[in-house]
Amino acid sequence: MGEPGREEYKIQSFDAETQQLLKTALKDPGAVDLDKVANVIVDHSLQDRVFSKEAGRMCYAIIQAESKQAGLSVFRRGLLNRLQQEYQAREQLRARSPQGWVCYVTFICNIFDYLRVNNMPMMALVNPVYDCLFRLAQPDSLSKEEEVDCLVLQLHRVGEQLEKMNRQRMDELFVLIRDGFLLLTGLSSLAQLLLLEIIEFRAAGWKTTPAAHKALVMKSLQQFL
Repeated sequence: MGEPGREEYKIQSFDAETQQLLKTALKDPGAVDLDKVANVIVDHSLQDRVFSKEAGRMCYAIIQAESKQAGLSVFRRGLLNRLQQEYQAREQLRARSPQGWVCYVTFICNIFDYLRVNNMPMMALVNPVYDCLFRLAQPDSLSKEEEVDCLVLQLHRVGEQLEKMNRQRMDELFVLIRDGFLLLTGLSSLAQLLLLEIIEFRAAGWKTTPAAHKALVMKSLQQFL
């Protein structure tokens, strides 16, 4: 943890009442409705991609505070239940709101990255995270740069951890990614670069390669065009 300033900054995107709710949850979790807190964080994560990238840090802080204060896991249970609900409705979410879908994948990967049980990633999240990444690797998703970008970013973040938990599924995922890169027609230049970069990134032991640098430069340039 050790970064209270960053936690405070994230809360500023909420209205005053919700800010107070979250501040209390972080300092005195027993004094608030933690199921409500979990729902607030998930709802905001589905609407705000910037917040969804960092919400795991806040959730981790609340879980730690609750455990230290009362030895309970009400917030974690509420959070995981809500994540499961959204996971079960993921196809509807993607159809209804492509941005909300990308935010959800970003959020669940962020939670997977931060939450630990006995210093290990939560097994309950491994297959749901894989399923989301597999969906992003389908041809109709690879034709959308926003989904390709999300796929590659999440593999950078949690790919190595996921592979340690289930290498077979990672192998299967990269078969889809390679097939998409080699066989799909109509992929944008940026999508091709991002897919090539993540293929090389994994092949290099989850380390950055020259292709990664080129993809990042291209992506940065495109944002200014």
